[in-house]
Amino acid sequence: MTLLDIPLTLADGRKTTLSEFSGKVMLVVNVASKCGLTKQYEALEKLYEDRRDDGLVILGFPANNFNEQEPGTDAEIVTFCSSTYDVQFPIFSKISVVGPDKHPLYKALIEGAPETVNDGPFRERLKGYGIEPNPPGEVLWNFEKFLIGRDGRIAGRFSPDTTPDAPALTTAIDTELGRTA
Repeated sequence: MTLLDIPLTLADGRKTTLSEFSGKVMLVVNVASKCGLTKQYEALEKLYEDRRDDGLVILGFPANNFNEQEPGTDAEIVTFCSSTYDVQFPIFSKISVVGPDKHPLYKALIEGAPETVNDGPFRERLKGYGIEPNPPGEVLWNFEKFLIGRDGRIAGRFSPDTTPDAPALTTAIDTELGRTA
């Protein structure tokens, strides 16, 4: 089974796989509604609106793994995203991205991209808050980003504090879209 064939469920209950988005550049993000990084939804939506006609799709995967910052039901999460940030990109059913119940998608993503491009500052910030970060290789926190190219291969992994408009991320997206940065 490839990354594109892993069974997924959208927040509305519809079953799918990433193959539905084949030929597009995908940015997979584990999201949360009650996190200090939640404001990234606004920039993610802007990025989606700016680049979707070029072939970018952003895929939001709510996860309640980090200090229970995504406690809502799938319907509550979608309502929050649409009413607060006018999110138009696909939101999936809540999953686990770490631990023994880690979703197969995140097992495959981590195996395919074991290190983030820019790990470091956020890990130290978590320690400053008295939070022992997950070991390197595991998803560090909400809003970690995996970039998947049109060919279905993982093209990059970015730390949670990499904003959607950060040059490292937008350059990688542009490369995958076949545009010059």
